[in-house]
Formats: sequence, C-alpha cells, structure tokens
Amino acid sequence: MHTYAQQHFLAIDDLDPLTFANLLKLSRDLRWAPVVARAPLAGKTVVLIFEKPSLRTRVTFEVAARRLGAWPVLLGDNESRLGARESVPDMARNLSLWVDAIVARVFSHEALKELASFSSVPVVNALSDFEHPCQALADLVTLADVWESFEGRTLVYVGDWNNVARSLSKACSHAGLKFRAVCPKGYGPAAGEEIAWTSDPQGVEGADALYTDVWASMGQEDELNERLPIFQPYQVNESLLERTGKPTLFMHCLPAHRGVEVTADVIDSDRSLVFQQAANRLPAEMAVLISLVECSNESTSQESRVGLFGRPRHFDHHPMAQGKLWV
Repeated sequence: MHTYAQQHFLAIDDLDPLTFANLLKLSRDLRWAPVVARAPLAGKTVVLIFEKPSLRTRVTFEVAARRLGAWPVLLGDNESRLGARESVPDMARNLSLWVDAIVARVFSHEALKELASFSSVPVVNALSDFEHPCQALADLVTLADVWESFEGRTLVYVGDWNNVARSLSKACSHAGLKFRAVCPKGYGPAAGEEIAWTSDPQGVEGADALYTDVWASMGQEDELNERLPIFQPYQVNESLLERTGKPTLFMHCLPAHRGVEVTADVIDSDRSLVFQQAANRLPAEMAVLISLVECSNESTSQESRVGLFGRPRHFDHHPMAQGKLWV
C-alpha cells in the first residue's frame, strides 16, 4: 500500500480553528467578488465525482471551478461509482495523473478516505455518509453575515443526527458558536460523539438559530414512513419556534420536504436563511479550491519532486508501470 502526504478536505477536523477562521474569511471575501479579478486556478483541472444526485453541490462546484479559471470535468454515471469499474486506489492514481483536484460526493466515507489516501492531488468531500464539510462552512458564512459575532449565540440542530449535523457541530466548535442537538431517542449522536444533546423538544429554548434536515437521508428513504410519527414532535413550525423564546432564525441545507421536517410558512418566512445558505455554497467552495490547489502547487514546487506532467512522482512504487509509459 502506498499513500501520499497530501492535504485534503474530508472533514471539518482536517482544519484547526485558525485555518477554519481563515477559510471562513476567504469565503466571505469571495462572496462579494462574483468575478475574481485574477484566475488563481487558470490552467488547472478539477474532476467532479457524483455518486449521489445533486443540485446545489453539482452546480456550485462547477461554477466555482470556472470562476477561478479551472476546467471542471464531470464524470458520467458509469464512471462515478467508487470501486465499481476498477479499484479505488487505481482510480485515485489515474485521476492524479491528469487533474489538479478531485471533488467527490459519495455514499461511503471510508471509500472517500481510501480515494484520498491514494491520491497525490487534493480531494474534497462534497458529501459522504459521515460528513458534509462544505455545507457547514457555507452555513457559518451565512451566520457571520447576519451576526457581528458568534459570542453568546447558540445554534440548535433539530431532527435526525446525520452527516450535516456532525459537520455543523464541529464547525461551530471551531468558530466559538455554542451548539446543541435535539433528536429523538435512538436518532441522536453516537456514544463516542461528545455532543450536547437532548431528546426533549423543549431543548430548543434559547436558540438564536434552529437548523433542521430531512428525517430520512439518501439511502434511508424506505425508513421514512416508520420515522414520521417518531419525528413529528421535532417538526420546525411556528409552535416549535415559539418555544425558543427569541426571534430565532431558521436554517436548512436543502432539499427540504415542506410539511414534513419544516412547514412552508417557516421556510418562506423572513426569519429563514435557507437561500442565503445555498448562495454561500459557491464562495465557500471557491475558497476551499483556492486553498487546497494553491497550497498543493506550492508544496510540490518546494519539494522539487515534480515528475511526469509536472506531478509528484506517482510511479516510484511501481517502476515497471512507469517504464511502460515511456514505450
């Protein structure tokens, strides 16, 4: 097995609080720059792998790459399933020969980590079953636009504990924003996750912002009918919002099931930030691509390990394969 010491963005914990703060600032700066004056990724190529359906992630990452001067390449359905046509390590090694970054929206976080471990170019988690870090970054950008400071503020996540909630909790920790979860019993954080949470819907009291997501994530749709009566007390509606005792903001990563986890009158109200969150996906992802790809380029040039196609020498561990390339 061979792995590369390459910087990736697979989870919020890949960043320390200072790096996260810098990424947050860069995201906010880029939000006001619809056309980037220079093309920091000119001549670069970003491959997009989508195992799962996507609207916001699919569009924003392609637009982000183009605005930065890069060329996005979207793999087709037949090529996007990790490990389907060829092993994940072989896929990573091949893509590393041609592109400067890999953006992957996948089912399995373990497969994503394997892809990253065999890639010599940065890999970005565009969603996995464990985390959704780019969404969390965009969420904090949104709240930073609304509040002058996170000090004294509390964000409460309501509903099914999932990848979005996990990334959000870690992002809040990095940013100094208080976080707690309100989830039905059996659907909250795992025992090893040190998260403040309760199964009592009254736990929304004092929330400055309420955040929810679908009650059955992709791959769990067959559980929805079973979950509906369990989750009904956790629906974000006017009644639940009144329990906060504050003029609480509402957040949702989308897509939303109106009338299920949130009522239409809440999602369409003046307190709703859902479309600001969606808008901020673009500058957040631009910031991630700039940070990772530019950092990768600097590291490569400093180490003087550039080989074929201007890449680090991918083939040192396979001399026979390297020789065949020159035949």
